Amino acid sequence: MDAERIAVAKACLDAACDGSLSFPEIIHRLIDAGFEGYTVDYRRNSQTCYLPDGDCIELDLLHSAGAIAATFDNAGVEALVRWAQAGDPDYSYAAFSEKAKDKGCAGYIVSFLGRRVVYYGRTAETHVEMFPQ
Repeated sequence: MDAERIAVAKACLDAACDGSLSFPEIIHRLIDAGFEGYTVDYRRNSQTCYLPDGDCIELDLLHSAGAIAATFDNAGVEALVRWAQAGDPDYSYAAFSEKAKDKGCAGYIVSFLGRRVVYYGRTAETHVEMFPQ
């Protein structure tokens, strides 16, 4: 992967963590750089961004407190997504990640092609969110 794409992926992850860009802004920057999606794995504390040819970059996430709950709380994950979308001044990616783990979310897959995010638990239960139109 070329240095420019790596820099974009890192900058987008940093912007998610420090709140300097919104989720839609991050998506647009990653798409413009040629990525087709990414995954977040809370068990490994990593984010992997994928290009259409299969090339990828794996980045370390900031460690979020707490363990991943055994039971996936679909309604709880959905409520967290609504909280993130609402622009609440108390929102942060670190808080979202901590609360998502508490709701049993082991990670999520963001598909730019499918225009959706699939949140999943340790037992592969899922919650799907379509990108706002």
